[in-house]
Amino acid sequence: MAWQAAELEQFPALTWDLIAPQASVAIRGALERVLEKQDGAWLTDEERYALANCDGADLLALLVAADTLRRDLVGNIVSYVVNRNINFTNICFVGCKFCAFSRGPREADSYFHSLEDMGRKAKEAWELGATEVCIQGGLPRDLPPFYYRDILRAVKNATPDMHIHAFSPMEIVYGVELTGMTLRDYLMMLRDNGLDTLPGTAAEILDDEVRHVLSRNKLSSTQWQEVIRTAHACGIPSTSTLMYGHRETPDHWVRQLSLFRQIQTETGGFTEFVPLGFVHQNTLLFQQGLARTGPTLAEHLKIHALARILLAGSIRNIQVSWVKLDRKLSQLCLRAGANDYGGTLMEESISREAGATAGEYTSPEDFQALILEIGRIPAERNTKYSRIKIKLPVVEGRASSPVQAERSSALAGGHGNPGFAIERTQAPEFA
Repeated sequence: MAWQAAELEQFPALTWDLIAPQASVAIRGALERVLEKQDGAWLTDEERYALANCDGADLLALLVAADTLRRDLVGNIVSYVVNRNINFTNICFVGCKFCAFSRGPREADSYFHSLEDMGRKAKEAWELGATEVCIQGGLPRDLPPFYYRDILRAVKNATPDMHIHAFSPMEIVYGVELTGMTLRDYLMMLRDNGLDTLPGTAAEILDDEVRHVLSRNKLSSTQWQEVIRTAHACGIPSTSTLMYGHRETPDHWVRQLSLFRQIQTETGGFTEFVPLGFVHQNTLLFQQGLARTGPTLAEHLKIHALARILLAGSIRNIQVSWVKLDRKLSQLCLRAGANDYGGTLMEESISREAGATAGEYTSPEDFQALILEIGRIPAERNTKYSRIKIKLPVVEGRASSPVQAERSSALAGGHGNPGFAIERTQAPEFA
């Protein structure tokens, strides 16, 4: 049977021993195998699809198993990165039906930041403690052929040590078209001019039949994969994403997560997986009756949990996109298998234009409070997850935490990657 929202919200109180006997034999067996092996590769295709379509007690079992696996694989640390989001222009000719951000060049609220603006914004972010800028934008016609390269130069000139996480695969394809360079040469040029990592956005659902409805002018699934694989081969890691809650089905989720797992086996270049909930209110896709009214609570929780189970042994970090979720829902998703809060952003506008109400900025202090509220350990990370700084509140002159007893398991069990460095720092804002 389907569970009501109020019942679903109570799932964190359940334990595996309590919920497992209530699950169906098939679902319980599949989840127990993954918990034992700590690797989603042990699931059959039939089991993956069954997990994606589960409901009732089976769904609760999935959520509890995902959080159990999260604790075993990455510990009790919830990480975040201090960054600034910079959308350098909202002018775009692509016409994605799920986007309410883009504008025509003559619309009153269209904008195009200069290279000087980009450098200034990066410097402001650095002075506020950011270690990353995330740069994406619309696709305006007649963009200077090497403009993406020039953005990188402007940011690096202003902030030489800033990590630049920039340009979706759609923008990369556009840059290749503008310059006439090969994809590999173009990506290497960007890398050599300061591009550190690539957002794995513009993926939405990697099924061309669905993509044709979402945006008939966007790059194909094959093109997206080619950009990502080539970037990884050039030494440029990326995130991976999936947009859910529009016209896709859970079967699409399984196929896309399986594809990401395959790519990760080949390249090892994904730093994280980020489920992106469809924000429907102001989009043509919804207004034209081509999509449902965004994800349900069950879908929000299920996609995060399913990702943890299916990607176990492959992509270790599952991120919640807080800009698309409210405070309580983001915490619930963290308790359904996720382990990262994403970035502070400082200047988010794409989700806000579509109708999201979570705001444009979450401060490090806000993240720390949200994480401590659910009994987890807050930690500031860098973009590649190779260094974190644990943030503990100060109590009576010493660093302390409500999860003190769990700290050793989090540190030892969660982040054992070669080269991973952990620092313990006080968070005086909690004093």
